Amino acid sequence: MKILGVVLALVAGGCVSHSTGETEVGVLVCKIGLGCAHKGVQEQLYPPGSTNVFAPFIRDFYTFDTKVQNLEMTATTKGGDRNERDDLQFKTTDGNDISMDVTVVWTLDPKLIPSILQNVGTSTDEVKEKLVRPMARTLVRDVLNELDSESVYNSDKRFQKADKARQVLTQALAGFGVTIMQVILHEHRFAPEYEKVIHDRKLAEQRAEQLKSETEAVQQEALRNLETARGSVASDIAKAEGKLKQVSLQADAAFYAQQQNAEALIAERTAKAKAIAKRNEALRGAGGKAMVKLKVAEALEGKSILLVPGGSSGAAFNKMDVNKLIDTFKDEPAPDTSQGTK
Repeated sequence: MKILGVVLALVAGGCVSHSTGETEVGVLVCKIGLGCAHKGVQEQLYPPGSTNVFAPFIRDFYTFDTKVQNLEMTATTKGGDRNERDDLQFKTTDGNDISMDVTVVWTLDPKLIPSILQNVGTSTDEVKEKLVRPMARTLVRDVLNELDSESVYNSDKRFQKADKARQVLTQALAGFGVTIMQVILHEHRFAPEYEKVIHDRKLAEQRAEQLKSETEAVQQEALRNLETARGSVASDIAKAEGKLKQVSLQADAAFYAQQQNAEALIAERTAKAKAIAKRNEALRGAGGKAMVKLKVAEALEGKSILLVPGGSSGAAFNKMDVNKLIDTFKDEPAPDTSQGTK
């Protein structure tokens, strides 16, 4: 007991302080159970930004960074986790070899840090290299192997596979205290020969799309011109119809006026004819004879009247036959006035 007391006194006199960073948590490991709840990894977590003092030799203190981590597997040596080519290489369902840059975003569950220390590694970097990296390269590659060559160019299908890879990794690593937040698929590369074929085909497709767009543009222009022509023709037709209607109305008005004039003239002439007929009818009676005599008297008014002898020695003619009277006198010789009147 005295020896143990001396040892403890010596250990206590040489205690060492341990600190945690702003995003770190600490875990204590007791090599002997003296002063600890039990021997081994303790369940107690030491929060970020804390400083703690522990005896050396019989206590080990480990820190884990709980901030978001990125596992970057790329073909370039400048941006990835390795200074060598580290992108994922896989084969499509139609047999083409392809490589792709992949980033896995992950973090540690603070509550499971003691379990992580006991079962995986002694630091965040160790967890990354021993667990996250090998699992990610294997499981993400398995998911990408489900793509065909065409799907690699389809952003929607790539996104679907990235999400599926996240789900698969989450299921595989959740029990180890690792949370997978996102799997990001970056630039992809086919074999040079196939890349050229794809490039040429894409150029052909782009040219076809360009020609299609130009054709559609020409068709649209033709349709616009057709609609413009239709509008112009419709306008001309409307104007012609309006003019025709105007002329028709004018003709109808003129016809109606002439018709009214004709009807008025017919009515006037009919009235006159009826008046003449009535007068002729009236003249056929006694009153008509009197009117004739009156007219004869009016005609002879102011004129010289020649009395013609009658009887057996006179000229035999009807006194009222004026024409015959004139003819009788025209046939007699004119009297001789050279010897004077006797």
